[in-house]
Amino acid sequence: MSHSENFSTLDQGLKPRHITMLSIAGVIGAGLFVGSGHAIAAAGPAVLLAYAAAGTLVVLVMRMLAEMAVASPDTGSFSTYADRAIGHWAGFTIGWLYWWFWVLVIPLEANAAAAILHAWWPNVSFWVYSLVITLLLTATNLFSVKNYGEFEFWFALIKVLSIVAFVGLGLAAIFGLLPTSQVSGVDHLFANGGFMPNGLGAVLAAILTTMFSFMGTEIVTIAAAESKDPAKQITKATNSVIWRICLFYLVSIFIVVALVPWNDPTLAAVGSYQTVLERMGIPNAKMIVDVIVLIAVTSCLNSALYTASRMLYSLGKRGDAPGVAKRTTQAGTPYWAVMLSTAAAFLTVIANYIAPEAVFQFLLASSGAIALLVYLVIAVSQLRMRRQLVASGNPLTFRMWLFPYLTWAVIIFIVGVLTTMLFMEKHRMEIVATALLSLGVVAAGLLIARRRKAAGKAGAPVLN
Repeated sequence: MSHSENFSTLDQGLKPRHITMLSIAGVIGAGLFVGSGHAIAAAGPAVLLAYAAAGTLVVLVMRMLAEMAVASPDTGSFSTYADRAIGHWAGFTIGWLYWWFWVLVIPLEANAAAAILHAWWPNVSFWVYSLVITLLLTATNLFSVKNYGEFEFWFALIKVLSIVAFVGLGLAAIFGLLPTSQVSGVDHLFANGGFMPNGLGAVLAAILTTMFSFMGTEIVTIAAAESKDPAKQITKATNSVIWRICLFYLVSIFIVVALVPWNDPTLAAVGSYQTVLERMGIPNAKMIVDVIVLIAVTSCLNSALYTASRMLYSLGKRGDAPGVAKRTTQAGTPYWAVMLSTAAAFLTVIANYIAPEAVFQFLLASSGAIALLVYLVIAVSQLRMRRQLVASGNPLTFRMWLFPYLTWAVIIFIVGVLTTMLFMEKHRMEIVATALLSLGVVAAGLLIARRRKAAGKAGAPVLN
């Protein structure tokens, strides 16, 4: 494999089936299998409202993002659109925040995978598993994008079939058609304090956790830029987002809260899916869930590396990251962007190893705040970019519904959620920390812009 500074173009090696499966199963990870148990324990059966609210928000945000992406496919996706529609500072800020989000996800998923492997083979140190998994997937990402697509296709297929099987067994148990099941019916939806036992505040708080679970739906607009017909792939993926959210999240979580009491301590302790399968009398439930979760988190870790590297590559192309980030191999892989993202992740792996549980809880919440900021930027970008696209004579083959009313509704909703979290003592520090991080990135962006302007006058390159 030959490396050259002259290469700076990505390969279009992703096939339609790769994009389709990536869009279908890209969001199934530890957030669904592990995070859902914590969300249910906090909000009770009303966690369904949190998932429904977060899911509706994601559907609308994806529609807005797709409108821009179909009109102008780009690896930088919403970061590039924010740059054009809001200003350079916005594209710079959201691009780096998004990169940091996925860099944080890498050790989170590696930690989840290592925990499973360590339980199977405890003689090997926990950190060794995290290190080996991260290195192996870094190697996968350093080869052609086709290899990444193939890897994701098969792992995503296993995840989808697993969720479908879980839903099938769960519905059979609910209707009393599963002979081995100890549970049936939907009585637990309203028992133990009612549907909303901890009030509306707990449901609003659960939105942060659910936001983290949904983050990744937008990856398809980044990956589509490395396929032959990006506009078609983005349209197809966006049109299917509604049934994906309903099946994977709403239906599967409904089965959990219908069959198991929301205040059952095993939900948060061992995970919602394992708890339900054990109550349904499925043999080797723990082993089955462990294997599926291992596949899911490995797949999400792979996608996190891919997404972080592509965003860093895009920032490099725009002069907002070190120039090496835009260099690619002959196969069209941004190898420096991959390695820099992995290097940053290793720093967080160390933190994760020191305090895994505390880090996991913090990431679930603080990453959800970053997700909301990303969605807010997408909405504002679409609001402003629509006018630019129409003014340029673009026919807009894919449009946001009820523009601009739904776009404004999304903006108001996100601002409302962020403001509410600010006044909740449990989440205030997380929101403040995210805000401080954002302000720091904005300041860095403005400083770099000033340097670029000065260098432009002097005729000198910047960030290379």
